[in-house]
Amino acid sequence: MDVTEPVFEHRAECAKVSRVLSRIGDKWSVLVIMLLRRQPQRFNELKRGIGNISQRMLTLTLRNLERDGLVSRTVTPSIPPRVDYALTQLGHSLAEPVQALGAWAFDHLDLIDAAQTRYDASADR
Repeated sequence: MDVTEPVFEHRAECAKVSRVLSRIGDKWSVLVIMLLRRQPQRFNELKRGIGNISQRMLTLTLRNLERDGLVSRTVTPSIPPRVDYALTQLGHSLAEPVQALGAWAFDHLDLIDAAQTRYDASADR
């Protein structure tokens, strides 16, 4: 057994980890984290960068990431007010593994597509 692997001996520990992973593992959170890893952005910049996210879903995603301590929200008083979103130190620590997961997915898209095609063809019995 690798000593660096976490060991979950109790259901409560599994439930806590599951709760965190469900938040940071959803597609919108991952995309927001990836867009903010280079620099802070405003709401509409994030919306344009993601593309097919609704305003409501982006708002909810940003609020949840802020609540979890991964994103900070800075309001600059002006007319209209300027609101910038940035990764916190905790958010930056998550960006590296998220980037690695994204790179893995990109590198294996063709293999996954081929596996799905094979599976779907065999399921059509």
